[in-house]
Amino acid sequence: MPSPPLFRLLWSLSKTLTLGACCPGRLPLCGRPMTWPHIPSAGKKDSLDLPSVNEEELEEQFVRGHGPGGQATNKTSNCVVLKHIPSGIVVKCHQTRSVEINRKRARQIMQEKLDVFYKGEDSDILKQRKEGEWKKQEKRRKARDILERKKRFKEGLQADSDTGGEAGT
Repeated sequence: MPSPPLFRLLWSLSKTLTLGACCPGRLPLCGRPMTWPHIPSAGKKDSLDLPSVNEEELEEQFVRGHGPGGQATNKTSNCVVLKHIPSGIVVKCHQTRSVEINRKRARQIMQEKLDVFYKGEDSDILKQRKEGEWKKQEKRRKARDILERKKRFKEGLQADSDTGGEAGT
């Protein structure tokens, strides 16, 4: 016969499995999905103050796709066209084969375009683009400076070797 602590452990385990009470972080033995704590994902900053898209102001259409992908892409209506009625902005999204993902991405693009439309130069999107362009130019400038320094260094070494050869003869 098992010892009392082991018996209690087996008894509680059998009750857990029969009742279906899964705990976070344990294996989902009872068939219910395991829940994990929310961990913020890395990537785009969510601190942008983008305007909300009102669904009543949108006109949505699904049109046939185009481009690479063959029949599966060209025969299905998975391209999403959104029109914002008050501003007249039209967004067309056909980035994936999934209609739901295209709908979500089209709304994100619409938010960004509305932000630029309503805020103009004060738009967070434009500020991010300008900052990205500035960083890119700065990176190119640094790369050019490094190449120039390497070139001067090589020229200096070659000049030293040329003068050193003449002095030895």
